[in-house]
Amino acid sequence: MNWILLVIAGLFEVGFASCLGKANESTGMVAKYWMGGFFLCLTISMVLLYKATQTLPIGTAYAVWTGVGAVGTVLVGIFVFKEPSDFWRLFFLTTLIASIVGLKFVSH
Repeated sequence: MNWILLVIAGLFEVGFASCLGKANESTGMVAKYWMGGFFLCLTISMVLLYKATQTLPIGTAYAVWTGVGAVGTVLVGIFVFKEPSDFWRLFFLTTLIASIVGLKFVSH
């Protein structure tokens, strides 16, 4: 169950990073709404990370949390913010995913 909470926490990390990007693109009240989304996603992500670390090793949990967030944020950047998706970027994204899966398998 805590692995599921950890992945969900990572997805909320993607949410707060994406909201921050949209807030930077916006002005006025729209930017404030995006910042509200940022703080909401940040809070949920941290609470879920805290819950997951009650039974998972902190080093593993933090690495998986940041990894899920990093992979998700890169994918949002590519598909939403039209960032480049060249071979090397996708290659290293794949190695990051493999590392996250590997941490799951070697953790007790």
